[in-house]
Amino acid sequence: MTNTTTVTPTRVYRDYGQPLWRRLLVNRESAIIVLLAVVIVVAMLSVRNFDNPITITYLLLDVAPILLIALPMTLIIITGEIDLSVASVVGLSSVLLGTLHQAGLPIPAAAFIAIVAGALGGALNGFLVTVVGLPSLAVTIGTLALYRGLAVGLLGTTAVTDFNEFWTTLAKSKIPGTPIPSITIPFLILLAIFAIVLHFTPFGRGVFAIGLSSEAATFSGVNVNRTKFILFVVAGAVSAFAGIYYTLRFGSARGDNATGLELQVIAAVLLGGVSIFGGRGALHGVIAGVLLIGVLGSALRLANVTSDVINIITGVLLVLSVVSTSFLFWLHKQRSQPRRIRRVDTGTPPA
Repeated sequence: MTNTTTVTPTRVYRDYGQPLWRRLLVNRESAIIVLLAVVIVVAMLSVRNFDNPITITYLLLDVAPILLIALPMTLIIITGEIDLSVASVVGLSSVLLGTLHQAGLPIPAAAFIAIVAGALGGALNGFLVTVVGLPSLAVTIGTLALYRGLAVGLLGTTAVTDFNEFWTTLAKSKIPGTPIPSITIPFLILLAIFAIVLHFTPFGRGVFAIGLSSEAATFSGVNVNRTKFILFVVAGAVSAFAGIYYTLRFGSARGDNATGLELQVIAAVLLGGVSIFGGRGALHGVIAGVLLIGVLGSALRLANVTSDVINIITGVLLVLSVVSTSFLFWLHKQRSQPRRIRRVDTGTPPA
């Protein structure tokens, strides 16, 4: 007679914890950083003028809006939600900046009103998700169309271009003695704030807890709805700030500014190791993901590759980042299942 029994091995500490060096180096974030370094080296060796300081300047100028918006988007996706309206908020803030400035307001006052409007747009998203209880995907698809429609409706097909040269020059200026744009300074300040909040505060631990299980987070004392609402408001405000930079950098306020930017932001966040299912992610991986997409785009443009092909590559990276997360989760689940050991009964009854 043959019996099949399930034996669960004794669990020890190494099943649940790993050395610090391994936790820091053997993860998706480190893999993206290594891949970024490899792509940079290959681009420098194979693409003409890629190592030119001007290329570095324009690369950072191009990815600056994505870097800014990726900060709050990271926290939103970690909670298991998503915000597809960020690019529309960029366009709406651009139009508000242009129309208010055209009406006689100075740039600082117009920018402040545009940021407040962006925060209100984020508050609407947060209200519909947390109070009404609608899914964030459906809500932000709707507000994406709403905010873009408002932007185009306010300005039509025209563009505002009569901005003071001081502000347009400031948006494109560089840190003295370096090829690094000045926009890097406010980005680094925001990065430090978001990194501290996410990784070193109870609020940040609550963000991860919500992504893992909103019910468990609620029973642990986390105010789930308030946390999500705050994140949507912050995403709206930061997106509006990115819209102000976008407008002044190109010197043009248009209703269709930054169309499709949300794809690049979400692709970079997911590529940087943030799980689309929530509960996992780190900002250094996200920054590496943004830079990886930016470096690829810049190198391909220098190699005379069309924008359509670059968009295809961005889409492929987005799909691969989602598929790889699901595959790694499945692989971990398979490895963590108890082993089944087949035993042959020799006829002796069990003790």
